[in-house]
Amino acid sequence: MKGRFHFYEGYNMKEVTFPERVMYELGIETLFVSNAAGGMSPDFRIGDLMVITDHINFFPEHPLRGKNFPTGPRFPDMHETYDQQLIKLADKIAEEKNIKLQHGVYVGVQGPTFETPAEYRMYATLGGHAIGMSTVPEVIVAHHCGIRTFGISVITDLGGFDVPVEVSHDDVQEAANRAQPIMTGLIREMVNRL
Repeated sequence: MKGRFHFYEGYNMKEVTFPERVMYELGIETLFVSNAAGGMSPDFRIGDLMVITDHINFFPEHPLRGKNFPTGPRFPDMHETYDQQLIKLADKIAEEKNIKLQHGVYVGVQGPTFETPAEYRMYATLGGHAIGMSTVPEVIVAHHCGIRTFGISVITDLGGFDVPVEVSHDDVQEAANRAQPIMTGLIREMVNRL
């Protein structure tokens, strides 16, 4: 896909996750998702790539709310939402190509505002390493459909530290554009080896 539908744009969760339903019907078995995210780990730097190992869902509407689709169980298990074999493959390729990869938990929130310093600290205290306004609903639905998933975040800004940093959409775009070729190369090599 080129882009996605965001909950903050006014779409409901059925609309946000409709592409994953279509992917399932087309027989797609593996989904690669990427996003721009704010980093909350003191080890992160702007431009880092973070492999998503798990997520925390803070969206006010759940994408599986309502009648259950027959693509999966009413109450799907979420223990390995992000495929461990795909994560290991990414790590192997990154080591071979000398690509620095971070790992962490992605926190999904509705937006459209960036987080306050207090919110960054709260989400980090709860176990988050990066935060953004997408990915979680799509991954939940893909997982419900039995599609294995690999997720990666480009750390485009940092928050929750002693020195406040003002964030603009332009800064986020610029950081994402700088990291995109490295991320794209990693994902292309993963696809080639699958």
